[in-house]
Amino acid sequence: MNKVLVDTSVWIDALNGCETWQTKLLNQLIDADEPIVLCPVIIQEILQGIREDKDFNVTKDSLSGFELLYIEPLEAAYGAASLYRSVRKKGITIRKSNDCLIAFYSIFFKTVLLHNEEDFTKIAQHTLLKILIEDSYEYNF
Repeated sequence: MNKVLVDTSVWIDALNGCETWQTKLLNQLIDADEPIVLCPVIIQEILQGIREDKDFNVTKDSLSGFELLYIEPLEAAYGAASLYRSVRKKGITIRKSNDCLIAFYSIFFKTVLLHNEEDFTKIAQHTLLKILIEDSYEYNF
């Protein structure tokens, strides 16, 4: 059974009540108690956008219930930089360095990434990154 790393873009949509195929799948995964995982940069991105202290604490507590993937920070930085460079050599420029970091976590831990960001699709076309796509969003565990 593959673990699913859920990107910030999907969490933000879900927290804002946006209904997309990604948020529907996220809710299905949560309801089915499937293995959803997070990494530190995703937690940071989610929490830094929360305005109210009460909402911050509730969200922080909720996120702590998911498995955390952890890589030593220097190793993660090297891996993300190498990933960025390899894709750049193929003529693709990734706009957000954190997306390379998240992609590296997903590749390193052999997870499937659920996202709503164009850059991840580009990264997946040129690396070992595995992503969920709309045509297959009824993911069979």
